[in-house]
This record gives sequence, structure tokens and C-alpha cells, in this order.
Amino acid sequence: MFENLNWWEIGALLMLALLIFGERLPKVIGDGLRMLRGLRAMAQNATSDLNRELGTDLQLQDLHPKAFIRKHLISEEDEAAIRKPLQGLLDDVKQDLNGVKTDLTEVAAAADIKNTSNSTPSDKPATAVAPRQKFDLDAT
Repeated sequence: MFENLNWWEIGALLMLALLIFGERLPKVIGDGLRMLRGLRAMAQNATSDLNRELGTDLQLQDLHPKAFIRKHLISEEDEAAIRKPLQGLLDDVKQDLNGVKTDLTEVAAAADIKNTSNSTPSDKPATAVAPRQKFDLDAT
């Protein structure tokens, strides 16, 4: 929920909350946490009621459609049969990407050799600067 906020924005939100709620802020935070605990307890009770009614050990994550189909409708053999052609395709793509990475490495090395062979000692700056890499070789 807060993955897009940095520390300054979180601090600004806390200051805003302090200005709005003032001395009541600890009570408001406590009430919010109490509400979250109540909601979590209600979800656990609903899950246990559903398990008891269905006679299975059902988790909340199992209700996701992909997980439900994988767990209840498709056997392990069927899942392996479905994955087999896709695994070959995935291996082919990985092999192609490794070939592209090798080609980029060779091009980068050739460019570095060409740059160092064309320059004279008077062309180099007084301070040693590492050459910039032109390609992100680990972008695969």
C-alpha cells in the first residue's frame, strides 16, 4: 500500500495526521488497529466456517482462481503435460537471450578496443575516468 511513498511523504502524512487529530492521535491509531484486528478475526472465522461446511482444508489463498484450478481441477499429470510444450519455448527464449547477451558483450569489447586504439596519449584527460558501458548486459 505504501510502496510508492518515500520517507519524506510518510513524515508529511504523520505531521498532517498530528495536526488534524492533535492529542487524540494515539486513540485514533488504537481504534484503527482494533478495527483491523476485528476484520482479520472475521476473515479467519469465515474461512473456518467455510472449511467446516465444505469439509476441506481451504486457505484464503486457495480462493484465487489460478490456485483453485491448479489445486482442485487439474491433476499433477495434466499440469505437467500443459507445462511441457511451454517449457521448451521458455528454454528457447532463454537460449536466444543468452546469444544476444554474448553478441552485446562482443560488440562492447570491440568498441572499447577501437576507442583505445584510436586515441593518443594527448587525447586522454589528466584524470583517469572509467569508460561508460553502453549496454546493460544483465538486462535479460
